[in-house]
Amino acid sequence: MFRVGIGHDTHRLGLNRPLILGGLRIEHPRGLIGHSDADVVLHALTDAMLGAAGLGDIGDAYPDTDPKYKECDSSVFVVETLRRLGEKGYRLVNIDCTIFAEEPKLGPIKAKMREHLAALLSLAVDAVNVKAKTGEKVGAIGRAEAIGCQVVALIEK
Repeated sequence: MFRVGIGHDTHRLGLNRPLILGGLRIEHPRGLIGHSDADVVLHALTDAMLGAAGLGDIGDAYPDTDPKYKECDSSVFVVETLRRLGEKGYRLVNIDCTIFAEEPKLGPIKAKMREHLAALLSLAVDAVNVKAKTGEKVGAIGRAEAIGCQVVALIEK
């Protein structure tokens, strides 16, 4: 049996924060603001996997009211969610990820991010897709005030 989940996340950009996307530290003068490391890619991925398995959302599973997640590396959420999927008899088949950012330009790092995500998820590189889109100067993303991400995940029982 196959199931599909969709995850989405958006965080504002701010000073004095590292920019972490897909588990990679990206050189940029501003980073994403959030309770954890604010990695929108890994947050959207976590939500997609949880949704596919009917396990709620990232806020339910890893609430920002819990001090143990303060400045947490978001790969913790991904690894724990993969474990929860396994307990329910599911395995991740593939993901498709779209990052929405006016800046920085992500074209040069998409392949590296794809490889990193594949390793984190124990998937073949061709089972992971990473795309980048700008905001076309529209809204908070287009004004380079925020970065967003949407992920679709396919799981199999």
